Amino acid sequence: MIRRLAVGLTALLALSGAAWGHGESQHKSSAKNRAKAPEEMVFGRAGDPKNIVRTIHVGMDDGMHFTPGDLTFKQGETIRFVVRNDGKIMHEMVIGTLKALKEHAELMRKFPGMEHDEAYMAHVAPGKQEQIVWQFTKPGEFHYACLIPGHLEAGMIAKIHVK
Repeated sequence: MIRRLAVGLTALLALSGAAWGHGESQHKSSAKNRAKAPEEMVFGRAGDPKNIVRTIHVGMDDGMHFTPGDLTFKQGETIRFVVRNDGKIMHEMVIGTLKALKEHAELMRKFPGMEHDEAYMAHVAPGKQEQIVWQFTKPGEFHYACLIPGHLEAGMIAKIHVK
């Protein structure tokens, strides 16, 4: 049974095109992982720090809010997000489609100890900050959310419009 669950989870992650996971441990951005050729996602790809167009400071708090909320970018822009946790509990910023974020949140409820190090995620300890450098290569409506169990459900989500 456990083996089938592990095989099923591995298949689900492979089909999703992304390896998701979290933990309460301190996450370190791995230059080795982020230096690989960027994988093209529906909502863009890891950005080259040399091509940053602007920096957006995103605050997170225990009231389950992001500041600012909804954001608008031009197709092709590379953005540096400086993601700061102003709360007393762990928060994160994960960029994606609404469907993928909801699926990811469901996985997190089932497997809360999973860890990750993806270019479109910042897992931020209280009082700390992390960065995401992301290039929005396609137009559309995307989102960013905190997928710690219960946070998305409490409203910790905002839209990203790419024109």
